[in-house]
Amino acid sequence: MFDSFELAHADLPGVRIRYRTGGAGHPVVLLHGHPRTHTTWHRVAARLADRHAVVCPDLRGYGGSSLPPDEPDHAQSSKRAMAGDVAALMTRLGHERFAVVGHDRGALVAFRTAMDHPDRVSHLVVMDGLPVVEHLERTDVRFAQAWWHWWFLGQTDKPAERVISADPDAWYRTPEPAAMGPENHADVWAALRDPAVVHGMCEDYRAGLGIDREHDEADRAAGRRIACPTLLLESEHDDLDIHGDPVPIWEPWLAQPLRHRTIPSGHHQAEEAPDEVADAILEHLDGTR
Repeated sequence: MFDSFELAHADLPGVRIRYRTGGAGHPVVLLHGHPRTHTTWHRVAARLADRHAVVCPDLRGYGGSSLPPDEPDHAQSSKRAMAGDVAALMTRLGHERFAVVGHDRGALVAFRTAMDHPDRVSHLVVMDGLPVVEHLERTDVRFAQAWWHWWFLGQTDKPAERVISADPDAWYRTPEPAAMGPENHADVWAALRDPAVVHGMCEDYRAGLGIDREHDEADRAAGRRIACPTLLLESEHDDLDIHGDPVPIWEPWLAQPLRHRTIPSGHHQAEEAPDEVADAILEHLDGTR
């Protein structure tokens, strides 16, 4: 897994980020979602590294990355804070301008990175994600039933950590090691059995229901839009279309027309259809420069 990549840690302001790097060329950052770690990208990263410098970090609070002390509004886990980690890490690695790809919760971070650091981000790829405010404003019975984990992980009166960490093997489900890749499977499960990581993941969702929404609302009110070319990768066998066609939902947030492709997979695209994902990313990065 990750042949010719280097595993390292970066001490950034207030946080320690675990990451891998490999390849050469125009840099691209790959951001995982819940409940994965950066190792979810191992098959995609190998393909991209033939033509790009690839950086795969664990989001703060996930995997081998740390989480600062909790703040009352969960700002330490905001997507703005995570986007700041991405920008700081890329500066540390000598990359002033880069592409960013994000899946699931990582899609929210990728979006926020492009919104907050427009001079740094050359291309954006979002996988199975919308701006969080778009989900929350469309919440109905169907969405609440299908995406109930948002509310379970995000509430604080009876913290979800106590339930999950009491028996993480009963709570989480993943494919078998052969399907995910044995090292990826082992890395994810080491994280899921760590109470500190479980807390970090819950804090991510708590920020999503509050401060992240506020940041999106402020951007929309100010008329801010993503400046760089943007690609949406939608899983064929998932439910990003629970609010209807995601393309018109994305369009008001973008200064350029949205590119859209459906990937023949379930939710975890990078593990289930790595070649199709890599091809789509490479076409977007190399075809819009």
